[in-house]
Amino acid sequence: MPNTEVLYHVTRVSSNEKTGPMPVTTSGNQTCPDACPLKNTSGCYAANGPMRHHWKHVSDKGRGEKWPDFLKTLATLPLKQVWRHNQAGDLPGLNNEIDGGMLRELVDVNRKAGLHGFTYTHKPVMPDRKIGVTPKVAAKNAEAVKEANQNGFTINLSADTLMEADQLAALNIGPVVVLLPHDSPESLTTPGGRKVIVCPAQTRDRMTCVNCKMCCDPDRTNIIGFQAHGSGSKVVEMEVKKLMAMEAK
Repeated sequence: MPNTEVLYHVTRVSSNEKTGPMPVTTSGNQTCPDACPLKNTSGCYAANGPMRHHWKHVSDKGRGEKWPDFLKTLATLPLKQVWRHNQAGDLPGLNNEIDGGMLRELVDVNRKAGLHGFTYTHKPVMPDRKIGVTPKVAAKNAEAVKEANQNGFTINLSADTLMEADQLAALNIGPVVVLLPHDSPESLTTPGGRKVIVCPAQTRDRMTCVNCKMCCDPDRTNIIGFQAHGSGSKVVEMEVKKLMAMEAK
């Protein structure tokens, strides 16, 4: 289902201290999947943190561009520029589904303009009947993610628990990131024995995405962990622990 009415916005130089001064984009909240456990909760950093007003303007269509114009703007970024897609929002496509055609257009612009784009997604790549994710939808999403990662645009699969991180990594379609409690050690392992490294921007002074770039690597095998932080950290931790308890049953 095309999401041509959703608006998108390019910020040419981010002021986020963890991202660093790189271009970042924002997609309307219509792209956010029900598969994200933080959707419509106070744990969603984009909806409740410093960027909430900006994201609301983009989502309410008071700011931003339609998809074709958004792609043209991206194409004007400097050659070899590292940029982050979706400081808020998710991959093109409404709710749980990825619009494969639109994602392919984004990947093509990134490649032809000589850019190094990366992002994260909660779009489901495994079936989940509880939220209406059929095997067909999951397979279609997984193929779209795999194709993007093979063609120069890095999509990190977002896991909510260490067990889910193992499941996503086993698909072998892209690198994986995972939510962690705020007091997690800097290095740990998943139940399946995969190494997890806490995001260096959370553990090292003056480290940003600009000079780290681990999330830009589509072939990365280590899982990157993001410790709960900010005003919604307690909600995030509660959600992670709830999911872990459900997995343990």
